Amino acid sequence: MASVAGSALSFARPVKAVSIKSISFSGLRKDNVAFRLQPVPQRFAVCCPAKKETVDQVCDIVKKQLALADGTEVCGSSKFQDLGADSLDTVEIVMGLEEAFGISVEESSAQTIATVEDAANLIDDLVAAKSS
Repeated sequence: MASVAGSALSFARPVKAVSIKSISFSGLRKDNVAFRLQPVPQRFAVCCPAKKETVDQVCDIVKKQLALADGTEVCGSSKFQDLGADSLDTVEIVMGLEEAFGISVEESSAQTIATVEDAANLIDDLVAAKSS
């Protein structure tokens, strides 16, 4: 008998870990039960949305850095890659954001930025940390 509580399992019978991806345990009967563990995509994330002013300013900087046409719509969910940005363009966008907001973005944080909203959230966090 197995019981699940949160992300922990407890077994009333001996458990044998075959590999990281599977677990099997044997009962008193001849039939054995095996579980195959599979990675689960993130189902939800809790985050505080960036300020509208920050998102708007990031949109303007992205348009300027990528030299997008006036009619091109850039919003919070816009992905840099979808706007035609390559890795060098993304570095230039981050540098423009650092200059505009007076912040310094760590390389590891910069690599997690994929959308305008990601950038705006990071900027709001860094500005709040800088002012406190």
